[in-house]
Amino acid sequence: MKFTVVWRPFAEQQLSQLWLQANDRAGVSEAADRIDSLLQNDPQNEGESRGGGERILIAAPLAVLYRVSLDDRTATVWATWRIS
Repeated sequence: MKFTVVWRPFAEQQLSQLWLQANDRAGVSEAADRIDSLLQNDPQNEGESRGGGERILIAAPLAVLYRVSLDDRTATVWATWRIS
């Protein structure tokens, strides 16, 4: 059973800004799509765990901070940024 991926408004704004500023907009779009796919399928085993139930996932050129809720089968993205 798949998870629902929810991008919080702040994370969506960050992603929009990163896309607008990118020289490689296609790469940013592909990374965001890859993040969605990975989080839909197995978010609790993707990325690296952090304190407080948070996880970090890198899909170059992007990284995201997210939380997984097994009860309602959601993965919520709280922040995104560009990695070098």
